[in-house]
Amino acid sequence: KILITGFNGFKGTWLSLCLYLLGAKLYGISLRSKEKNNHFDLFDKKIFLKKKYFDIGNYHKTVNFINDIKPDFVFHLAAQSLVFKSIKDPVFNWRTNVLGFLNIMIGLNKLKKRCVAVLITSDKCYKNLNKKVLYKENDILGGIDPYSASKASSEILFKSFYETYLKNKNKLLTVCTARAGNVIGGGDWSEKRLIPDVMKSWLSNKVISIRNPNATRPWQHVLEAVFGYLVLATEMKKNSKLNGESFNFSSNKIKNVSVLKFLKKIKNKNLKIKWKILKNERFYESRLLQLNNKKAKKILNWRSRLTLDETITLVVEWYKQFKHDKKKIFDTSKKQINFYFKKIN
Repeated sequence: KILITGFNGFKGTWLSLCLYLLGAKLYGISLRSKEKNNHFDLFDKKIFLKKKYFDIGNYHKTVNFINDIKPDFVFHLAAQSLVFKSIKDPVFNWRTNVLGFLNIMIGLNKLKKRCVAVLITSDKCYKNLNKKVLYKENDILGGIDPYSASKASSEILFKSFYETYLKNKNKLLTVCTARAGNVIGGGDWSEKRLIPDVMKSWLSNKVISIRNPNATRPWQHVLEAVFGYLVLATEMKKNSKLNGESFNFSSNKIKNVSVLKFLKKIKNKNLKIKWKILKNERFYESRLLQLNNKKAKKILNWRSRLTLDETITLVVEWYKQFKHDKKKIFDTSKKQINFYFKKIN
């Protein structure tokens, strides 16, 4: 039995489909998506045995559902995940990302059976020192905007809860946090993110405005991060000594690629996208928040598999299929997962 919170989110949908294809018994908690083309809602197959739509900020519903399901594994992805929304609605941001996180941990601690839980936070949990460094799991946590600060807070909460309630007290529960970088892939419709904005503009035949063409991002396909979570859960099941640890997942194959270079490579995939550079904007080379993934490599034997070209091909193929016939998006998503599984093997 596997419980996934945020199962219909961007990463949650890909994780859910991966586990479904592997034969898992899936259960889920999430809010209903307001996106009419939500990736999960496009599936015409029932991949969950039971799913509930409610806010994880609700203590009783969250704790009771976990106890009702009695999962063997939990992947906690439910979160408010956008910086601009965290600024617009800080109460929902903090309630979901911190109090919701706490509710999940309390629910897990109340289970009277063995369980492995991977709690996903973000690379934004680190204090950005504006230096070209690769952040390690034991580096300083922090965040200026509400989203980043809430993710740092959830990591601090995790460590505090583990030390106070779990370590040497609950021998049935094994928990870790996972931190991944800037993930991209099919099915992402988030506002004010490059790939969704580009694809929305392409689908509506509009020109996208680019403010910082020379800015770089730590690009990583969503399946790289999802596979990292699966590997982590597998190793946690084997080795309880991983209890209370945190792991970074980031790509070594894609580094320092600018927005402009990324757009040109997308266009080279026979995608007729158009953009304009806002010349009144002050261009600057943004300093990356990149992660050091040596711990995941050494302990989990995990590594990124996809090149930049493979990553862009997967992204473009997904949105082309969506435009051509979105009723077949389940098959396209399944095909891409099988392609990635072959890369692993």
